[in-house]
Amino acid sequence: MKLNLQDLEKISTLTLKYYNQHAEDFFVGTSNHDVSQNIMSLLHYIEVGPPFKILDFGCGPGRDLKMFAQMGHIAVGLDGCKRFAAMARDYSRCEVWQQDFLNLDLPANHFDGAFANASLFHVPSQALPRILSELHTTLKPAAVLFSSNPHGHNEEGWNHGRYGVYYNLDTWRCLMSDAGFTELIHYYRPDKLPREQQPWLASVWRRN
Repeated sequence: MKLNLQDLEKISTLTLKYYNQHAEDFFVGTSNHDVSQNIMSLLHYIEVGPPFKILDFGCGPGRDLKMFAQMGHIAVGLDGCKRFAAMARDYSRCEVWQQDFLNLDLPANHFDGAFANASLFHVPSQALPRILSELHTTLKPAAVLFSSNPHGHNEEGWNHGRYGVYYNLDTWRCLMSDAGFTELIHYYRPDKLPREQQPWLASVWRRN
């Protein structure tokens, strides 16, 4: 079913409303999550010398943004949720842009890496090619994009107040390739568990 502009705006508005209403609970519930494997997977493949310019795309309350800054990198957060953007600024002391994923305004050829941890799956599939193209453009040539999304069988729709798309690996590969990225690695998380207990598909891509 093709979504019109009003449909897309409703999806974004209601998903952001959910996060604004649950911002503090989300921060408490995720502050101790260990995503160091994901952070190091991004940094490992960046070819220029540090410090790196990193875009934390969907930074939430700023947990990973703060980690990048503490590691000495120049980290910029981006989130559409007003409460998250404010919390991330306070928590990380980094620059944070409040931008709806469906209405991005990003500088071209600016970042060495983009970290999209549990964020891109909220973009409706119809809009995702455009958003991936905008991420491609904001990255420098040969820069790196990390993504982690809950995977599935390409289901799409509402889940407890949030909109999500749950791609399988083949579909995700096609979307990223069409956007001008080359796969470097993929893996499932949490680490060292049976596949049926690994709901997250993580992958790292280089801008062509």
